[in-house]
Amino acid sequence: MKRSKHRGHKEDRNGDEPAILETENLDHQAMFLGGGLDVDAISLASVTAVTTNVSNKRSKPDIKMEPSSGRPVDYQVSVSVIEARQLVGLNMDPMVCVEIGDEKKYTSMKESTNCPYYNEYFVFDFHVPPDVMFDKILKLSVIHSKNLLRSGTLVGTFKMDVGTIYSQSDHQFYHKWALLSDPDDISAGCKGYVKCDIAVVAKGDTLKTPHKANETDEDEIDGNLLLPEGVPAERQWARYYLKIYRAEGLPRMNTSIMANVKKAFIGENKDLVDPYVQVQFAGQKGKTSVQKSCYEPIWNEQIVFTEMFPPLCTRMKIQIRDSDKVNDVAIGTHFLDLRKISNDGDKGFLPTLGPAWVNMYGSTRTYTLMDEYQELNEGLGEGVSFRARLLISLGVEILDTSSPEITSSTEVQVEGVANISETATGKVDEFFLFGSFLEATMIDRKIGDKPINFEVTIGYYGNEIDGAAMPKTKGKKGGGDGGEEETELIQNSSDEEMDDDSDLNSVATTPPMKPVITDRNYFHLPYFERKPCIFIKSWWQDQRRRLYNANVIDNIADKLEDGLNDVQEIFKTEKAYPERRLRGVLEELSQGCSHFIFLANNDQNQMGRTKLDKERLKLCLSEVETIGQQAKSMRSQVKKSTVRDKLKLAHNFLAKLRFLADEPQHSVPDVFIWMISNGKRIAYARVPSKDILFSSTEQERGKDCGKVKTIFLRIPGKKGFGPAGWTVQSKIEIYLWLGLNRQRKDYLSGLPNGFEENKLSKGPGMPFSPPISLTYMMKQIFQLRVHMYQARSLFAADSTGLSDPFARVFFSTQSQVTEVLAETLCPTWDQLLVFENVELFGEASELRDDPPIIVIEIYDQDTVGKADFMGRTFAKPVVKMADEHYGPPRFPPQLEYYQIYRGNCCAGEMLAAFELLQIGPNGKADLPPIDGPTDIDRGPLLPVPLGIRPVLSKYRIEVLFWGLRDLKRVNLAQVDRPRVDIECAGKGVQSALIPNYKKNPNFSTLVKWFEVDLPENELLHPPLNIRVVDCRAFGRFTLVGSNAVTSLRKFIFRPADKQGNSFSTTEEIIVVGMENEPAYKKMETVVKLDSSSDAVVKIEDDDKDGKGKKRKRKKGDDFDEEELDESMLDWWSKYFASIETLTEALKAQDAALSDSEEKDEADVTDGRDIKPDDFPVKGTKKGKGKKEKKKTPDSFERKKPKLDELKVYPKELESEFDNFEDWLHSFNLFRGKGGDDDDQNVTDEDRIVGKFKGSLCMYKVSDDMPRDANFDSSMGMFQNIPHNDPINILVRIYVIRATDLHPADINGKADPYIAIKLGKTEIKDKENYISKQLNPLFGKCFDVEATFPMDSTLTISIYDWDLVGTDDLIGETKLDLENRFYSKHRATCGITNNYAIHGYNVWRDPMKPTQILAKLCKEGKLDGPHYGPAGRVKVENRVFMAPTEIEDENGLKKQTDEHLALSVLNHWEEMPRVGCKLIPEHVETRPLLHPDKPGIEQGRIEMWVDMFPKDMTAPGPALDISPRKPKKFELRVIIWNTDEVVLEDDDIFTGEKSSDIFVRGWLKGQQEDKQDTDVHYHSITGEGNFNWRFVYPFDYLMAEEKIVISKKESMFAWDETEYKIPARLNLQVWDADHFSADDFLGAIELDLNRFPRGAKTAKQCTIEMVTNEAEMPMVSIFKQKRIKGWWPFVARNEDDEFELTGKVEAELHLLTAEEAERNPVGEGRNEPEPLEKPNRPDIALLWFLIPFKAAKHLVCDQYRWLTIKIVTALLLLAILALFLYNMPGYLVKKMLGA
Repeated sequence: MKRSKHRGHKEDRNGDEPAILETENLDHQAMFLGGGLDVDAISLASVTAVTTNVSNKRSKPDIKMEPSSGRPVDYQVSVSVIEARQLVGLNMDPMVCVEIGDEKKYTSMKESTNCPYYNEYFVFDFHVPPDVMFDKILKLSVIHSKNLLRSGTLVGTFKMDVGTIYSQSDHQFYHKWALLSDPDDISAGCKGYVKCDIAVVAKGDTLKTPHKANETDEDEIDGNLLLPEGVPAERQWARYYLKIYRAEGLPRMNTSIMANVKKAFIGENKDLVDPYVQVQFAGQKGKTSVQKSCYEPIWNEQIVFTEMFPPLCTRMKIQIRDSDKVNDVAIGTHFLDLRKISNDGDKGFLPTLGPAWVNMYGSTRTYTLMDEYQELNEGLGEGVSFRARLLISLGVEILDTSSPEITSSTEVQVEGVANISETATGKVDEFFLFGSFLEATMIDRKIGDKPINFEVTIGYYGNEIDGAAMPKTKGKKGGGDGGEEETELIQNSSDEEMDDDSDLNSVATTPPMKPVITDRNYFHLPYFERKPCIFIKSWWQDQRRRLYNANVIDNIADKLEDGLNDVQEIFKTEKAYPERRLRGVLEELSQGCSHFIFLANNDQNQMGRTKLDKERLKLCLSEVETIGQQAKSMRSQVKKSTVRDKLKLAHNFLAKLRFLADEPQHSVPDVFIWMISNGKRIAYARVPSKDILFSSTEQERGKDCGKVKTIFLRIPGKKGFGPAGWTVQSKIEIYLWLGLNRQRKDYLSGLPNGFEENKLSKGPGMPFSPPISLTYMMKQIFQLRVHMYQARSLFAADSTGLSDPFARVFFSTQSQVTEVLAETLCPTWDQLLVFENVELFGEASELRDDPPIIVIEIYDQDTVGKADFMGRTFAKPVVKMADEHYGPPRFPPQLEYYQIYRGNCCAGEMLAAFELLQIGPNGKADLPPIDGPTDIDRGPLLPVPLGIRPVLSKYRIEVLFWGLRDLKRVNLAQVDRPRVDIECAGKGVQSALIPNYKKNPNFSTLVKWFEVDLPENELLHPPLNIRVVDCRAFGRFTLVGSNAVTSLRKFIFRPADKQGNSFSTTEEIIVVGMENEPAYKKMETVVKLDSSSDAVVKIEDDDKDGKGKKRKRKKGDDFDEEELDESMLDWWSKYFASIETLTEALKAQDAALSDSEEKDEADVTDGRDIKPDDFPVKGTKKGKGKKEKKKTPDSFERKKPKLDELKVYPKELESEFDNFEDWLHSFNLFRGKGGDDDDQNVTDEDRIVGKFKGSLCMYKVSDDMPRDANFDSSMGMFQNIPHNDPINILVRIYVIRATDLHPADINGKADPYIAIKLGKTEIKDKENYISKQLNPLFGKCFDVEATFPMDSTLTISIYDWDLVGTDDLIGETKLDLENRFYSKHRATCGITNNYAIHGYNVWRDPMKPTQILAKLCKEGKLDGPHYGPAGRVKVENRVFMAPTEIEDENGLKKQTDEHLALSVLNHWEEMPRVGCKLIPEHVETRPLLHPDKPGIEQGRIEMWVDMFPKDMTAPGPALDISPRKPKKFELRVIIWNTDEVVLEDDDIFTGEKSSDIFVRGWLKGQQEDKQDTDVHYHSITGEGNFNWRFVYPFDYLMAEEKIVISKKESMFAWDETEYKIPARLNLQVWDADHFSADDFLGAIELDLNRFPRGAKTAKQCTIEMVTNEAEMPMVSIFKQKRIKGWWPFVARNEDDEFELTGKVEAELHLLTAEEAERNPVGEGRNEPEPLEKPNRPDIALLWFLIPFKAAKHLVCDQYRWLTIKIVTALLLLAILALFLYNMPGYLVKKMLGA
């Protein structure tokens, strides 16, 4: 809260010794403090004035006012589904469903494959509170053959909660495999894997895209499972048993109107709540039964979840709900975080809890029909009152899925459990809570002046409404036998506490009192000497031990945090010796840890301890012990050089301690303090019970127990968000004590002394009841002097972007205001406020050590209406008693910076000092006089007196006025004639007027200066204000925008030290070896060149002419790559090689980081140490014959062909080079109100109305300013600056590709194209949009002409093309070209590593390296360059060497100095005085942002920009970076034979096994083009002969190893979409059936880039070739061209194991399209080049005879008698039929006698 630590001197426990001193002279300090003091122990900077407690009667107030939880935030979850593998099932059509919460999105369906490749990207947007977001479940499921009519069958699912993803580093999983399991059948094991990327971004997070590792690493599934760090790959199924026993303390629902209505109807008044418990975990819900009408429901049920263990969903949500016919409402919610009740270490334990009570908090206990705080009961936001407590326990059992009796479904089950004994959760004991209100001030005037009282509750005790229902008899809580035990307890307690009066359980509210006006905004309550008290007796299970342990750990953590803040403070204020303070902090930490171990080991209280208590104790002991040991060992390693790293590590300790201190099993509920005005609840505060819990051991005591704490009351619920919640509702000073009733004797000891107790008059028998109020006899009178000097970086509260600030200071019951300063964010009030006759109660000595705090609020004065709140801070005054001398070291006090908070955000800082002076018996005569500076007369306002105000000296501030950019309209009018006013400390200067902003926005006069008196101490310098005004007609001025430069330190000119430049006069030869050594080796090569030695080194250069000529291969160099052929190489070769280098460099960096944490860096002492290059530069400097540090193990010694590379920056170029503000700075101009958001900086974007470009330089005015011979006095310190006249530029923009674009269309894709805007030029490359791509490859170059300064901002946008309607913006990025152009890093055109005049690496700058070097040397006034013989060049005192020949297109060699010049340019940063890194040839990666979604990346774009001035030679043609066209290939696959194919059909008649075999094949992604052989019928042995040819033409990108397919997505698609798919050939073997569907038998997928070499014979062909790929010899069809062999077909059996289902003999032949045209072949066995017919056995040829043969076999052999019987029966039937048919006719004939 308090920033700088100049607090001269703070009180120490032993009187006047200073505890904190300035650090100029530590040795002197050590002597001063008594000689032998360890310097480390001196606190050089305390964190805040408020924390320095001495008498420990007061505890530190909490400054952050706003509840951070519960406020909705923007989130974006992006999921890329790349592919799936090993899906269980045969020949399926899978699709993936991604589900988050209630939103579902589906990928497309892939046909007949169980390893589909999708590469689809989904984005989900949410606007919810963090808690809700992190509990959402992300579910990936694979569904098989879903279509319009059927919902498809579920293959398997994977679940994880969003919080787990967010807690990953970078908030993402990248290229990881999610393991699918079947929720309905837990014994089934893995159902397949889905490879995906998942990222969760909140507003303001940036996503780092990890660079693509090489494919093979990711293809290994087991090593890349989608699991958080530390979760084992083999997760088991487990049962989670949550037992729910009973609840108590439910609020009285419906006790109002409803009850009377019901009573009238039913005639009885039952308890009107029907509670049940609902539990949500991992996306499933379970409920207990409903207990009708009871406030103390007993369930005794357990809810069983079946879920994988460890679960990827960390929180279980337990809710008590009230069942109701209309709608069920939540009564209270509790979250169980499984991470806190388990531990995965070696000695870890499974999640376990209880049986223990958990407390639930939520809305107030008063029942209203419309509860405005209902969502608090749902667990959103901080509860404002106790709701209920629930007795639960949790156990986890790992399942053995193989055993038969386990039910395999994961449905939630509810079962009954046995009742639990009363004592299982600990013995019930009587607790006593005492509180005393010492002061209630700053009560918001809006509340009205009705009487106000305060209510304190703990659990359901003390609440007025519940009062009637509370058990009055002490024994009631413990049930029958418990009762006697209780009374016994009371009898045995100390005699002084014979307190048998049963009515006096509590006085929970203070008497109402009318508030008194303090000032315009606030009331206070007139307590004066009579302080009201409250006390409550309550009965809880005695589980204090849990809270004690938490307190001890919290105590250690608090000390550590304060110490670490100190160290940061020392860095911030640049004091000396931060490492000493850090050592002291670590020392204290290790002592604290050992003390905890001592305390925890003494703990013997076993009663009611649960398994979790024991396990947590073990865990805390071991963790705290290791922290203690690490701190001890780290202490010795803290050196000046390592102090920052060690500080980071110490922060890890802090996080771990905080985690350990959080106790998951509650005991005593928290205490709530409510302010009630006229019966209406207004504001509350919640005090954790552990903070005020008493223990006789000091470390275990709560940090606020028995101390006076300042508490600010807040508005409950949603209303407390935002500005409404920032106004203080009331500030109370309260004393609280909580402990067992029998420990009660010292409960008043922490109060300020000097009071009498007033008790309820109960007659003489009641001497020991607690007081209901205290009357103070002792009163001290003080005068408070507040020295308000200035504030800076305040919040902008007016629409002009400025404020009219004034400060209001509160102390005790008084308040005063400073004057209002108009239109500034950095007011210098320079005002002394004197508070007369401040009455404070208590003993003088205590007040001296521990005065109350002062609250300072800053407001913005408005002409109409109430002043706006801008921020608040606290301070403690330095106190002088009447008998003390006013003088050093404590007086006069020094000005200090105090951090101002607005809600939870910082909103500036204030420079002030505070002193509290006691008025002695002689009255005010003894007070030190107020001697202000004589030269200032401000009427009644007193300035800050001498001795406190800073000492000033004269400074000159020079301002460089360059120009204004991007000014927006002001009040709808354009800015036409702007001017800049610069002001600092009351003095200032105005720029020249720009006569016509549109024509030329630059200033005509460049440099002006002014002189001003500023404090000697740089930390106290006031801010410098930049304001831009527009001069309108009739002498009117309008403010356009303003900027306050808060810190001028970076602009202070410090003359160079005389010794600084004494670079050795001897020549140093730095040799640049031009070999491309892999980047990762450079990190460790540190070379020391003595400044005196002449290190001459000869060049190592493989290729003397900068061209990759053929090298001889060393034997054993397994060079798979063909030798590089120059003509083959293009810019993309270089780009892909560079990307690979970047990936390796990043990997090496990670590896090195993890190494450096273990080993301590040796300090480099002698000589100049040359730092290893930054990755990009391709030469490594090596001192030959000097010692080299060990290299990192060659982790990726893949021989890479030697290519010239460029530098790929994974972020924007300017972020690497300090925004190119090496001499020209950009100051954003702000206008408009500041945003009331959690993070102010995001909304600041909208307030920017333009930029001022210029610079500042300030220095003390003295006579001996160094002057050069050719010093231009008009330019002051800004010498050698280019002039700012308009200049014409050709801007060449290269856009390579975009990645991870945000989808813009409904189908989850986008049709991106590029749009470019520079000045008035707009290019929309609309016709070249790329269909349905989120990672489009553009490969485009645009030339735009521009004129600086008018067109200085280049905007590159990516739009989504739409057939109808307007195109949507996906994202855009803006570049400031002007700063790049003028920067001395020379960002106009990147410098390559090697010079070439043709080929892919051609030099593209119109200036040759020699010309650039000559120009730089001239500008920097360097001596040189001198080109010497033998390939040397000398600049100043450096010598560089390089080759001197170059080869032109025709192979002729020429002499040239260009290589030499280029080697100097690549090492320009080593030049004395003027050296800086020149921009290398590069590609930058820029995030794309969308104005509507500030701060959330919408994708990235890779690009670079070249700029060429028009007045110089024109550049050559642009580089051709158009995307490589895929090469056309044809793959011919001949299926010769199959063998050992499984026999699927049973012959109907013979019962023989046989198969009708055919083979089907296709290239992945081209399923439409699947080809089948003919059928080999009735194979009895599994052998098939085919001699059949498949022909697959395809387009292939060599560099990316992907097949390119263009096809329409659907019938209705407008255009074709391009897909890139890995080259994989699928072959399947099938059994043909005439009438039913064909049966699938087996398959194999061959990755054409690496697949197992085929076996020579069918015998040698085994299933190993598929299952054990790693050990097989691999081949690539692109290298081999032709390959023949046997491969196995496999399928999965019922147990999910691979089994061999056949073998195929095939021949693969790859041809380019041209070769294929020259030698055409037919498909199948057709012409040309027909294959001969296979020689199949005769039975196979005479297939139409087969039925006869089968019939003969059946009739004659197998079923002879059956056949005869059937025939006979048929004959008889025929005769009968004939008889019946002829009979009637015959009869008629007979009768008629015919």
